[in-house]
Amino acid sequence: MGQPVIQWQILSRHASAHADFYAKLFQWTISDANPLGYRTVDTASERGIPGGFWPAPPEASPFVQLFIEVDDVAACIAQTKALGGSVLIPPQDLPAGEQMAVLRDPEGLSFGIYRPALR
Repeated sequence: MGQPVIQWQILSRHASAHADFYAKLFQWTISDANPLGYRTVDTASERGIPGGFWPAPPEASPFVQLFIEVDDVAACIAQTKALGGSVLIPPQDLPAGEQMAVLRDPEGLSFGIYRPALR
């Protein structure tokens, strides 16, 4: 199995207002009806990949981040470090049993990794 990009997210100091801008511009539906209050985007299209909006720390500029699905979060973190990358947010278990972490590549670009809930 490959490791597909499964989601994008926009991090912003003003995530709600940022989401509202894109919702109005592209007629997207935004929902925060989930255990984390994450603002998910429904583009009303079968094409593309899902995404959402999340609050960024006050000192951060807004940015777009990709999430890549992996089979083993710990192994991906080890490989990232071996290739010169680093860990920004250590592995975290999410409410439905998924696991995620946020890493940084050697050039400084952050990206997320995600493992679906184990069956």
